[in-house]
Amino acid sequence: MLAKRIIPCLDVKDGRVVKGTNFEGLRDMADPVEMARFYNASGADELVFYDITASVEGRRLFTDILRQTASEIFIPLTVGGGIRSLEDFDRVLKCGADKVSVNSGAIADPGLIAAAAKKYGDQCVVLSMDVKRVEGQFRLFAKGGREDTGIDAMDWAVKGVAAGAGEIVLNSIDTDGVKAGFDLEMLDALASRVGVPIIASGGAGNREHFAELFTHPGIDAGLAASIFHTKQVDIRELKRYLRAQGVETRI
Repeated sequence: MLAKRIIPCLDVKDGRVVKGTNFEGLRDMADPVEMARFYNASGADELVFYDITASVEGRRLFTDILRQTASEIFIPLTVGGGIRSLEDFDRVLKCGADKVSVNSGAIADPGLIAAAAKKYGDQCVVLSMDVKRVEGQFRLFAKGGREDTGIDAMDWAVKGVAAGAGEIVLNSIDTDGVKAGFDLEMLDALASRVGVPIIASGGAGNREHFAELFTHPGIDAGLAASIFHTKQVDIRELKRYLRAQGVETRI
């Protein structure tokens, strides 16, 4: 059995880690470099770094902070935000990223996934999807959850995997920051359509939510931010708890 991964997420705005609810009401949390150092030492399996306003502000990702962050850790680093071209892939990989997350950039240019997978390999390309329920449909949103694309998110995921995305991060806008549990209905719908690893994001409030998440087939990792940032949940303690529940984790 493959070990389930626990992944903290750094949402970075203006060089600082921030957190909100349902993608709104962002508040300052910490310095990303210090936080990366903390997670590297605290048992995280991977780290995700999102420059969350790069796409909506139409600019490139902050590479200086990314480079500092990458230099502090020895676990896989996934980076996203403002990734619109192969040049952007190249830039963040040279800063120390192991995988690159695409969202709005792939919506604007669907050929980006295939081009990046061909150049860097499927394992490098992560399709990140911000999804919200609209009129009974799982709808794909762009630009940090601000723009309804009108695209069916599950159909988009299938196309992304066919193009070469090696992993999917599913961010549920409906459960983001609410801490009432992962969006299991949405995750089950995705798992029934794709065969690549799925990282669940949005809604974690306690360790029991992770245990419940991993009873659902096709979910490979749980991603969270505020409960780890505020030390409400300790990653090593979470992994020991999951082991006791019969969930394989790396301790």
